[in-house]
Amino acid sequence: MKRSLFTFHFSLFTFHSSLFTLHFFVAVLLFFGLAYPHHLHYQEQYQLFLFDSNYVWEIVRLPGGVADLLGRFCTQFFLFAWVGALIIAILLSAVRLLTRLPMILSLVPAFLLWLFLLDENALLGGVWAVLLTLLAAWAFDKIPSGWMRYILLLIAVPAVYWMVGPVCVVFFLLQAQREGKAIAFLAVLALMPIILACFLPVHTGSLWYGIHYHRYPTEIPVLLWAAALSVFVLSLTVRIFRTGRRVCDITRPVSRLLTPVSCLLCLLCGLCAVWKTSNFKAEKVMGYDFMARHQQWNRILETINAEKPNNQIGVTVQNLALGMHGLLIDHLFDYNQNGLLGLLPDVGTDAVSPLPTAEAFYQLGMINIAHRTVFEAQEAILDFQKSGRCYKRLAQTNLINGSYEVARKYLSALQKTLFYKEWADETLPLLGDEEAIAKHPEYGRLRRMTYDKDFYFGDHVTPEMLEDLCLKNEDNRLAYQYLVAYYMLTGDRDGYTNFLRKTSTKQ
Repeated sequence: MKRSLFTFHFSLFTFHSSLFTLHFFVAVLLFFGLAYPHHLHYQEQYQLFLFDSNYVWEIVRLPGGVADLLGRFCTQFFLFAWVGALIIAILLSAVRLLTRLPMILSLVPAFLLWLFLLDENALLGGVWAVLLTLLAAWAFDKIPSGWMRYILLLIAVPAVYWMVGPVCVVFFLLQAQREGKAIAFLAVLALMPIILACFLPVHTGSLWYGIHYHRYPTEIPVLLWAAALSVFVLSLTVRIFRTGRRVCDITRPVSRLLTPVSCLLCLLCGLCAVWKTSNFKAEKVMGYDFMARHQQWNRILETINAEKPNNQIGVTVQNLALGMHGLLIDHLFDYNQNGLLGLLPDVGTDAVSPLPTAEAFYQLGMINIAHRTVFEAQEAILDFQKSGRCYKRLAQTNLINGSYEVARKYLSALQKTLFYKEWADETLPLLGDEEAIAKHPEYGRLRRMTYDKDFYFGDHVTPEMLEDLCLKNEDNRLAYQYLVAYYMLTGDRDGYTNFLRKTSTKQ
């Protein structure tokens, strides 16, 4: 009878735990799929994962390289938001299960990692580092005590550190919690960053707090470390409660807290914390950038009609979409404008804001300026990665300019990717084929529209640059709209009159 009752309670607990895991999984999936998809697109566009042995070696040769490699491999699927949301949901749910804590307590590390991923500069390699650390701890718990266990722990010191980076300290803290002698290995672990700093060309501090956890090389990922260390702290707390003298008195109120209703309440509280911490303003900006990247001009018009953008990137994309539909002059003042900065902003030194402006340069026929802007944006990526989006555009600008060997270099790299390979294979035959390029609906048109002569480009676009585009090719209606909008925003009637005089003289 007692055995049957125990089996019933165990089965009920397993059912509640599985149901709770499912709720958490669905919550993460829906959040990143519906509310935060463009943060995932943002992550994907600032890396270029190559199926190449040299590329893999350059990653795994550094501490934490295995976790970073897995993070980069998964991030390439963020090109599709729902696939990225599914990957994150699986990873966070796996972290929750591997903490092996009571249901409510197991939420703490998972939610801290969720909060960590709300930062657009947080890298998925950090989540993989925590997950691999917990997986190693779970595996070692299966090994019985004895000399063999200590020998394996000694081997694990460099191996786990090399796989996941300094987050592996949690692994050794968990082992020390089980056997006090294991804490001696923490001293060996502490020596590793000191020794490696003499040989590796990386920032010394990053060997202590992680190289591949955050896009800022000098940034300490506090939430990531809080998630990792919370596993040890909570595990130690539960262990103390279980071994205390008044176990029954302590576990009774705890068991009441572990009811399904209270777990769901905790899940809702965590979701509220995530919602309050989320940066939805940045999500909107990234959304405009994503639509411009994929030239979704109709979708942009639908978006700006529903809610007029009031940030620089949004206004830049808004005006470009209006121009692509021939509506810019007639509807310029129907939407928010940021002066000339909303038309063609000065190129910044960051990796984010120049790309929508570069898209406008590209569509106008300012190919060299677009090329320089995209190249500098890629070089400004904080963790020194390359960008699939930038590589694709640099291949296009070099193809239009006739720099076929340079274009081939970018296309050859894209052939080693998963999602850019097909486009690269289709584009490679165009190199050197002048007739095919002339007939191409995009490259032929842009080659006819671009400048005939070189000139010095400073920090901002001048009306003379737009005039040259209009006078060279009367079919360049986008350049004409931008020039007239320029005069409308500045109130320069004399400039517009002089331009009309030049066009009539040419005719």
